[in-house]
Amino acid sequence: MPPPTFLRFKSFCRKGYIARLKLSLAITQPAMISSNDFRPGVTIELDGEVWRVVESLHVKPGKGSAFVRTTLKSAMTGKNLDRTFRAGETMPQAVLEKSSMQHTYKDGDDYIFMDMQSYDESTLTAAQIGSRVKYIKEGMEVNVVRWRERVIDVELPNAVVLEVVETDPGLKGDTATGGSKVAKLETGASIMVPLFVSVGDRVKIDTREDTYLGREN
Repeated sequence: MPPPTFLRFKSFCRKGYIARLKLSLAITQPAMISSNDFRPGVTIELDGEVWRVVESLHVKPGKGSAFVRTTLKSAMTGKNLDRTFRAGETMPQAVLEKSSMQHTYKDGDDYIFMDMQSYDESTLTAAQIGSRVKYIKEGMEVNVVRWRERVIDVELPNAVVLEVVETDPGLKGDTATGGSKVAKLETGASIMVPLFVSVGDRVKIDTREDTYLGREN
């Protein structure tokens, strides 16, 4: 039979291992959130994706159990999903990391960004940036959103100012209204602009709606 000292040491090691295991599990397990606490902007994990709550409505019918009707938006694809949860049902809350980065240059089809705090460089593809990559230009600051060290979104400013490099001849005067035409911007994006816009004009664009907002001096 092992001596008592050895048994106490073995018990101590076992307790230490269990404590470390519990700590590890606590760190790796995502925090849970109740459907009763769903609010617009809350992010949850569902079917291996990150979803952002767009709308939530707590319903308490005359008969039966209460439930929460939601509209979710995928942080990865942008698609919407209508989903109903039981009242009080818990879901893993997605913990997102957001960092401010500046686009410094383009290397082939890749976009190089510099972290504004650490000055580390990261390479992102057009697919990672998404459809709004057409508005990216050197010097622009964006927010890079990561989930589990994976880039899931790149947030551009809601509005950007870009120069028109190609369009049909403009009509003089801001009073020329009632029509629109295609204009190509310095980043390669094409948008619809009023007829009076000319090559060389700097225009303000809503990056969320792909719409013209006005001319900039």
